[in-house]
Amino acid sequence: MFIGGKEKKGKTSGFFIEPAIVTDVNLSMRVAKEEIFGPVAAIIKFKTEDEAVNIANSVDVGLAAYVFSQDISQIWRVAERLQTGMVGLNEGIISSVEAPFGGIKQSGFGREGSKYGMDDYVNMKYVCLGGLKGLDRDSQ
Repeated sequence: MFIGGKEKKGKTSGFFIEPAIVTDVNLSMRVAKEEIFGPVAAIIKFKTEDEAVNIANSVDVGLAAYVFSQDISQIWRVAERLQTGMVGLNEGIISSVEAPFGGIKQSGFGREGSKYGMDDYVNMKYVCLGGLKGLDRDSQ
């Protein structure tokens, strides 16, 4: 079943679509396997926590995942097992300037934003100097 997803008409025609919900999704469907950068929720039924994690990790992409639960132990347990670069815990909007943004698998390599965004452009070098006898800091 597909609900919503209609194009907005008027001055913004062609730029916006309504949010969409797709139900009865299975893993063979494109909507279950690809990253969709739009307001689409693909609903896949599961019976156990393990099944939910296995479904989420079965795809080749891993930008973000979202966990909603009132059980804090379950939230952390599932978040640790998800193969994604970002996880929202009881939160749908997880991107901010302070947060490193990026995924794993086919969703990309590295991070942008935050102090970690520069790490891909920096080569760190550690230099250790020793073995100099008679070097006195006060005599310099």
